[in-house]
Amino acid sequence: MLGKAIGAAAIAAAIMTAGAAHAADAPAEIKIGTLYASSGTYASISRTVFQGLTIWAEQKNAEGGAFVKPFNKKIPIKIIAYDDQSNTATAATLYNQLITQDKVDLLVADSGSVLTSVAVPIARDHKMLLFDQTGTGAAFFTADNPYIALMSDPASNIWPRYLTEFLTKVGPGLGIKRVAILYSTNDFTGTQANTVRAAIKARGAPLEIVYDNGVPTSTSNYTVLINTINAANPDAVVELGYPSNDIAFLHNLQDSGITFKFLFCLYPGIETELLEKNVGPKGLKDIYSYVMSSAIEYKPNFGPTLPEYKKVWEEKAPKNLEFGFNSVAGYNTGLVIEKALAGTESMDQLAIRKAVFDLSGKLVTLDGSFELTPTGAQSGEITPLGQFDVDANGYLKFNIVYPPDVAQAKARYPAGK
Repeated sequence: MLGKAIGAAAIAAAIMTAGAAHAADAPAEIKIGTLYASSGTYASISRTVFQGLTIWAEQKNAEGGAFVKPFNKKIPIKIIAYDDQSNTATAATLYNQLITQDKVDLLVADSGSVLTSVAVPIARDHKMLLFDQTGTGAAFFTADNPYIALMSDPASNIWPRYLTEFLTKVGPGLGIKRVAILYSTNDFTGTQANTVRAAIKARGAPLEIVYDNGVPTSTSNYTVLINTINAANPDAVVELGYPSNDIAFLHNLQDSGITFKFLFCLYPGIETELLEKNVGPKGLKDIYSYVMSSAIEYKPNFGPTLPEYKKVWEEKAPKNLEFGFNSVAGYNTGLVIEKALAGTESMDQLAIRKAVFDLSGKLVTLDGSFELTPTGAQSGEITPLGQFDVDANGYLKFNIVYPPDVAQAKARYPAGK
């Protein structure tokens, strides 16, 4: 008995010693490196994503930090962030600085495909896992690159799933035969344009593409383009741009007096408050767009519900930042990081990657179901098709119209019907 007691005491002492050594090895903080754009083309989406991530970090630090499994304790989060001013060359320099000089533990991309595009090869070359927040360009995800995982929205070629299904399956029955496509030439919208184009061509008669044109993302006047599209006499128009593109397009469309029978625009559903403020409810009436997690209340198995988070956002975020999908996306990145740190066996980048991938198909947040393909692309968090309406009091409404199993209303075609 005495021998057993001595043996048990020795084992317990060894465990305590090992635990103490483990804790002693723990860093004072977990450094998360990221970028944001305070100005330029992508500022409207970047600032909200960054604010969402910041809110998550502040919440964790108020609780003593995030639990990190390799050290068996909570460790404070430190966000090291630099302003890339929507410039890819600046972003490339700053991503390198975060890795080589700041020696961050985790690397988080700025918002959107353009500012993420330069981070992908840099992270791969330095063997750093890139927490890709919303950069959805399909070219980012390849079998030879294990150092990327998309956090908060599906890959760009998945986004148009329900848009293309509606056009190809429902559209002909409504009278949609002639389709026009106008898109900004970047990874995000260019990939979506390719997907829409391929789906329409695969469907064949009676659908045909009567206009198909890519323009620089810097385009700010669409008057001539709108008149050219109108001359092609389309039954449906698909316009794919960033917020500044959509705002300019819709302003010019209102000024022209032209009405398209079916008009899909990308960002009214993604950043509804921003677009409504700039275009007005009447300017969005009848427009189709993606329905994002900022407008759908999922049942999370981790983290807050959408109403709970929106309340926090309203308390914490600057008043000049509109609430929208990107607000959810940045916070969701933090939730995935939190779960990965709690599950990883070490702080090695590939171990962290494994912990992230272990969440696939199991994690549901306010952003929806987190599901990754083997290359790190997001295949969950699907985007239904919605259509805007204005009620009798002048308030904007956004109803899901496709797919049928989640539809809240029937699509109105042609516009104004």
